[in-house]
Amino acid sequence: MTPAIKLLKHDLHSVAQAGLLVLVLAGIGGTIYKVLAPEGWIAAAFGRSLSAGAAALGSCALIAGLAWFSRSWGEVSRRTLVSDLMVYGFAAAGLFYLAQFFTQGTL
Repeated sequence: MTPAIKLLKHDLHSVAQAGLLVLVLAGIGGTIYKVLAPEGWIAAAFGRSLSAGAAALGSCALIAGLAWFSRSWGEVSRRTLVSDLMVYGFAAAGLFYLAQFFTQGTL
C-alpha cells in the first residue's frame, strides 16, 4: 500500500468520525429540545401547569446528572455494547432530526 493511499484512508476515517460526531450531537440536542420545548414531551405528558414546570426542572436535573455520570463513557477501555448502542442510537436520532428539520423546517 502506497503512502498516499494510507493517508487517504486515514483522512476518510477522520471525516467519517467527524460525521458521526455531528449526528450524535444533533441527536442529543434534538432529544433535549424535544423534552424541554413548550410543546415537547413533558408538556404533552403533564399539560401546562405547575406540575409541568416542576417536571421540566426535574428533567433538567436528570439531564445534568446524566451528563455528570457520562464523563467516563469516553474511555475506550470501559466501552461496552451498551455505550456503542447509545452512540449509534443518538446518531440515528440525529439523522432523523436533521432530515425532519431540512424537509419540514422544524423539529
